Amino acid sequence: MTAQDDRLKAMTFQRPEFIPVSVGLLPAAWMKYRDALDDIVRRHPIIFGDDPPSRRDYNAVARETFRPGDWPDEWGCVWSNVAEGMEGMVTSHPLPRRQDVDAFTAPDADTGLPHGFMYMRLFYLRGFEELMVDFAEQPPQLQALIDKVLAYNVRQMRNLLAQQTEAGRILGFGDDLGMQHALPISPAAWRKYLKGCYAKLYGMVRQAGHYVYMHSDGHFFEVIPDLIDCGVNVINPQFRANGLGNLAAVCKGKICVDLDLDRQMMPFCSPADLDAHVLEAVEALGSPAGGLWIKGEVGPDVPLENIEALCDALETHRAHFGN
Repeated sequence: MTAQDDRLKAMTFQRPEFIPVSVGLLPAAWMKYRDALDDIVRRHPIIFGDDPPSRRDYNAVARETFRPGDWPDEWGCVWSNVAEGMEGMVTSHPLPRRQDVDAFTAPDADTGLPHGFMYMRLFYLRGFEELMVDFAEQPPQLQALIDKVLAYNVRQMRNLLAQQTEAGRILGFGDDLGMQHALPISPAAWRKYLKGCYAKLYGMVRQAGHYVYMHSDGHFFEVIPDLIDCGVNVINPQFRANGLGNLAAVCKGKICVDLDLDRQMMPFCSPADLDAHVLEAVEALGSPAGGLWIKGEVGPDVPLENIEALCDALETHRAHFGN
């Protein structure tokens, strides 16, 4: 059985052979550790594959927003970055006043559905504080802006689905819905203004015969049942922001979780702590029927010994299915 077979079986609760596991290595980690990180990759083919590249550009980044400087996007949002190899952030917003929304039109260019395609795009355009005031005061421009962004995203989704020639694909989407300890708006407001957007977009995917994988950083477990309603098959939440008990309560047996392990402990803990952390996650969310994937994301602040320990723990506990 291949790793892809296990992902499908775990997602659909059809008893995978192993828990699917993965490790993401940020560009800044490659820039810092270089050959030493490549050595770890080669020692862990279960996680990284059997055929890593013989030569690698350690300074390569996937997007320009990982490079230092200011980077305007097609929407007129300006991204700024001071840390090469880490993602930048939007520092200049094209719609700082509510009345700016009235004349605003989405880009003509088709840019796909990047990370932050719906909720995050709203505060990229308005600015976070201004958008929060909009959600509190509920002016007509709030719904108008949501409608314009959604219409653009529907067009992008149609384009994406037209390119999917193989049935039953797992299509991935990312939009960070939460903050460290709470949703930025109430669950009721989220349901009023945003749930229908995801239901529309993800409904298109499901109607086309594909599966939906959704990543979100931050605390958002209260609306995971709503995302299940919207058609999400695999949810990718953060361990620390949501709490393992909360995730077990709303997810176990209901939706497959690709658990993002605790990035905030990885730079400081011991290798033994990492092993215990992975085992704790498996015991809380794992099941012989499936419903669990596990991943870790590694930045330049994680010591090499902890990167190795993370890989070892994932390989050890992927055969342990919990209760």
